[in-house]
Amino acid sequence: METEQNKPGQKIYFASDFHLGIPDHESSLQRERMLVSWLDQVKKDAAEIFLMGDVFDFWFEYKTVVPKGYVRLLGKLAEITDKGIPVHLFTGNHDIWAFEYLQKEINVQLHRHPEIFRMMGKTFYLAHGDGLGPGDNGYKFLKKVFSNRFNQFLFRWLHPDIGAKMGLYFSGKSRLANMIKDDKKENLNSIEDEMLYKYASGLLKNGLDADYFVFGHRHRPADVELINGCRMVILGDWLTNFTYAEFDGNSLKLKYFKNNPL
Repeated sequence: METEQNKPGQKIYFASDFHLGIPDHESSLQRERMLVSWLDQVKKDAAEIFLMGDVFDFWFEYKTVVPKGYVRLLGKLAEITDKGIPVHLFTGNHDIWAFEYLQKEINVQLHRHPEIFRMMGKTFYLAHGDGLGPGDNGYKFLKKVFSNRFNQFLFRWLHPDIGAKMGLYFSGKSRLANMIKDDKKENLNSIEDEMLYKYASGLLKNGLDADYFVFGHRHRPADVELINGCRMVILGDWLTNFTYAEFDGNSLKLKYFKNNPL
């Protein structure tokens, strides 16, 4: 996807994995306020903003109902898009059931699959990252189940109070929620063993021409050189890392939000 030429001094921002809603209302609200503060900071020179998935830990849109809460974030995103700054959302494994509401109500551009963007003279391969690369066959099967239109239709027959309560209950019991409660960071293997590293390297070896891969999902901030001068950036999360990436037209930098509570 080719984007318009940006004005001098503008930047492109990427962030991912906020998982709003866990482990409880108060800590989620604190992170939401932090995210709104970051958006206030970057909107001053943003050409585009990419939210690379799992903004919410549970999100399901009924025909006339969406999960309550998150009004600070949704209002800020509406303010930004109303100013003409494009905001993109790549759906992740936790907000896979985002459909039309965010696009129609606040003009966020939804992306459900990996996409290639040409911006400021560079080529970006963008994806949330779930289900990519070798292995993880159990999750890949579940993703097909969750993406099935008939299964989504059946879930809509649950009363919203029941459906949302079920989703938030299982979110609260998740590994990520427990990590936040215990103030722990994810214990991951070396970057060369990461499925996203293998996935990106395989695409390059098969002839893909890209300057940057940008992923979320894995929660470990990483900036790695691949082959042919290409780099892979994994954005980390806003559970324990509070990281994002900034592209100024010359280089893509992984940064830590200074107002984080750590």
